[in-house]
Amino acid sequence: MVVSSSALEGTIRDVLVGLAVVVPAAFICGRIAQRLRQPAVLGEIAAGLMLGPSLLGLFPGNPTAVLFPDEARPFLQLLAQLGLVLFMFGVGYHLDVAHLRGRGRQVLSVSLSSVALPFALGTGLAVVFASWGLTGQEGTGLLGPALFLGAAMSITAFPVLARILSDHGLARERIGTMALACAALQDLLAWGILAVVVVVVNATGPWPLARMALLSALFVLGMLYVVRPGLRWLLAPERRWNRDSTLVHGVVFSGLLLSAWATDVMGLHTVFGAFVFGAVVPRRQIDACAPEVPARIEQSSLLLLPVFFTVTGLSVDFQGLGGQGLVMLLAVLVVACAGKFVGAAAAARLTGATPRLSITLGVLLNARGLTELVLLNVGLGLGVIDGRLFTVMVAMAVITTMMTGPLLQRLWPAPRSRTVGRGGEHGGAGDAAASAEDAGVTQ
Repeated sequence: MVVSSSALEGTIRDVLVGLAVVVPAAFICGRIAQRLRQPAVLGEIAAGLMLGPSLLGLFPGNPTAVLFPDEARPFLQLLAQLGLVLFMFGVGYHLDVAHLRGRGRQVLSVSLSSVALPFALGTGLAVVFASWGLTGQEGTGLLGPALFLGAAMSITAFPVLARILSDHGLARERIGTMALACAALQDLLAWGILAVVVVVVNATGPWPLARMALLSALFVLGMLYVVRPGLRWLLAPERRWNRDSTLVHGVVFSGLLLSAWATDVMGLHTVFGAFVFGAVVPRRQIDACAPEVPARIEQSSLLLLPVFFTVTGLSVDFQGLGGQGLVMLLAVLVVACAGKFVGAAAAARLTGATPRLSITLGVLLNARGLTELVLLNVGLGLGVIDGRLFTVMVAMAVITTMMTGPLLQRLWPAPRSRTVGRGGEHGGAGDAAASAEDAGVTQ
């Protein structure tokens, strides 16, 4: 399709105006969320939802359509995908497997249980939704939507959870490291399941399915045994060319974009390539020669993620849920919360954790946040969920994340020495006595 230069200039102006609204709205709502003792990203997500048809589009003249006309949306989608790729690089880069050491049996038990139970409940719920004709587009079958809904129920937002624990002064405590270890392993499992879903949905027969699986395995092996050693050599501090961090920045940035491109060509989503590249980048070499490079990439993602939230919000319409949609939302919330809580708490208790720690883990691992939105957008793009189920799942992600902080404060009040944020977060009178019970992860 050929676009005239005048039409392109008009579209560019629309994109610029849209960005001028999106970024400040995300900043303001993020600050409001922090004042309410919620993660800033929750406010940014709310801003994206409010700019869509669920709120702004209800005003006379449909301001949503004026701010984000159809011609500008592909460009916004491009910026959103770039922000998503940069964000997933950061998730992979900060994935620290050291959290998994020393607590192998307990972490493995809690992680597998809090993935398996919500996954099973999610696939069962997909069967129910299929009878209503609400799992996905016609012709997708049931296997893809069932696997996807199971994966969506199993996810835990590792970055958001880390921020919640940091805000409560628990990131370096045993409860914090235990929760982060479980979240890290769960996310690896959930992204693996999602990769299987993408392969199953995109493959048109046994040979294409086997081909995509083989290419995916070769990609991961190549990243581990070719790209990672190559980056270690290239980014070694003694190399003369590493004296300028600009070159390091260029290598890392180009590498993550090429990795995202490679997984997209294979039939997977771009987020997989960016995540794997972030996980294999040698952090020791980066920290030695150019520690500011990952921070620069993450700052770029923070500027572009509000666009991703807005693009997500344009596909969410709470007004269109209706009575059946509200029933779906209630069912999804019950399955999501019960699956995660029971799976994590029961496994933790059976492996020797105290009752208080077990309950707290069940609450913490319910946080889904931004990671869930990434997964949901992949599912919407694949057609394994429809617009109504997408709206329901977005609402579930926001509600479960919003619940985590207040529930954690009640279960594990922060001592005065850990008071953080404006207004502070103070511990309860019985916290000192309770800490004796929960000094360790196991009894």
